[in-house]
Amino acid sequence: MTAEALRIVELERENALLHELAGRHQEVRAMLEKKAGLLEETLALVKQSYALLENSNALLEEANGLMQEEMTSLKQQVAWFRRQIFGSRSERRFGIDPVLQGNLFAEFGLEEVPDRETPDETPASPRRRSKRRDTAVNDSGLRFDESVPVETIIVENLAAAGIPEGEREEIGEKVVCRVAQEIGSYKVLRYVMKTWKRKDTGELLPCPAPANVLERSCADVSFLAGMLVDKHQWHLPLYRQHKRLEAAGITVSRSSLTNWAGRSVDMLKPIFDAQCASVLSSLVIAMDETTIKAGRIGPGKMRRAYFWPIFGDNNEIVFHYAPSREHRHVGSFLGDFEGTLLSDGYQAYEAWAAARGDVVVHAGCWAHARREIETTRDHDPMRCGEALDLIGGLYAHEEEIRKKKLAGPAKLAWRREHSVPIVEAFWRWCRTIVEDLSRPPKDPLLLAVNYARNRRDALEVYLSDPDVPIDTNHLERAIRAIPMGRRNWLFCWSELGAEHVGIIQSLVSTCRMHKVDPYIWLVDVLQRIAIHPARDVAQLTPRLWKQHFAANPLTSDIGKGVLEPALKSAA
Repeated sequence: MTAEALRIVELERENALLHELAGRHQEVRAMLEKKAGLLEETLALVKQSYALLENSNALLEEANGLMQEEMTSLKQQVAWFRRQIFGSRSERRFGIDPVLQGNLFAEFGLEEVPDRETPDETPASPRRRSKRRDTAVNDSGLRFDESVPVETIIVENLAAAGIPEGEREEIGEKVVCRVAQEIGSYKVLRYVMKTWKRKDTGELLPCPAPANVLERSCADVSFLAGMLVDKHQWHLPLYRQHKRLEAAGITVSRSSLTNWAGRSVDMLKPIFDAQCASVLSSLVIAMDETTIKAGRIGPGKMRRAYFWPIFGDNNEIVFHYAPSREHRHVGSFLGDFEGTLLSDGYQAYEAWAAARGDVVVHAGCWAHARREIETTRDHDPMRCGEALDLIGGLYAHEEEIRKKKLAGPAKLAWRREHSVPIVEAFWRWCRTIVEDLSRPPKDPLLLAVNYARNRRDALEVYLSDPDVPIDTNHLERAIRAIPMGRRNWLFCWSELGAEHVGIIQSLVSTCRMHKVDPYIWLVDVLQRIAIHPARDVAQLTPRLWKQHFAANPLTSDIGKGVLEPALKSAA
């Protein structure tokens, strides 16, 4: 083979190798391109995973914030429950440094604490109320008034009994008083009605039975009055009264007690209606609501219902029953009332007053605004204390008004001169809390401040009307009878029973406010209502009854007969 042929063979071999290398290069390039695609997909997945992680982190941070807020709220609730169980229930504040308190008022434009006496020394710890020592520690220290029946027992002096009267002389006496109680306080009135016959004509002359409040009933009016007073003033349920009757030897079914109580309250319904009209004629009324269990809704379940108490400016209160807390009940109970409605922050009152804005003014309660702030004292004690000091200044002036017995223009002038500057300082303090950007939206103190700021116009009504109280505490004191009774008789078996409770509790509570004995009032009214003119039924309400009939009330026949001793068999 020639050199040229060899050269051609070598070139062909090199060309084949080049083609082979080119093919491999294409394969490598394809592999590299494939890897690049995979890397791009991986990068996209990594970016997507990163975005998901960011979203998850944001969600976790949000959940953490919610948990922190919930934890803060739960801590606040636990602190509140601790105070309710172990702490003082009084709203009085002790141990306030008068210097710091004075600086606080100066910060908001007030020179000094209004009407606060500065003690010579600041107490190191809250002062405790001294224990009242009972003076009735022996048999001669018993205290009682003239209304208590007294039975006098002459004790025989055995040492002097054997000495003739001519040889002894009385030089004094010693009196010992001891409180005593009979087994039960019941008696049976045994009416004896004799029937006569004329000898000349043979005509029978029967004697009719004395009239009774409840027809075909063996219950005297004194028993009916005592039963209602025991339940609604002293919160003694009917089943306990039934047991007490059994212990006294009297057998009466429990259903009879329920029936008598219901029929008695039905007789008092016109008086209740008259008192409702009197309350709604007031210039200023206070209204609230409290729960009651009434009516079965299933086995072992009772309906959660409500009493809606209304307090008038003549010291009269009425309890209306409603099966719910819906807004519509406010209008149904207030009707065409015109004047000032004082209430807490429940929106039902504000909405009803706004709908009748031309004739109704809505006033707010400073005690509720204060309590909202007071619940945060464990969360932010310093700032909470500042607000409580400012509101305490308002109450100090109200106490001064009561001491000076100011009314009308004089009372209004005092509030404008002394209370208005404190109220303005309080709103400036609220503004500092709202403008504090370091507080989260659900900060407890911020929420409490917003509660007051949202009701600013209603809270300032009392500054322009001397007849409007600063709070609804007078109403809350009057409705304590419902929670007290609820802890004893627990529930009302039917809604009709709840309505009866509202009627009798309205009248009994009003009696107590006017210092009228509910027992004497009931004994008189239950007998008088059948003969009293219907047009003058308002005279039987406790407030007017005290003026017209309290001097000479109708009484029961109890105590007018001959007392027969009980016959007890010897054991």
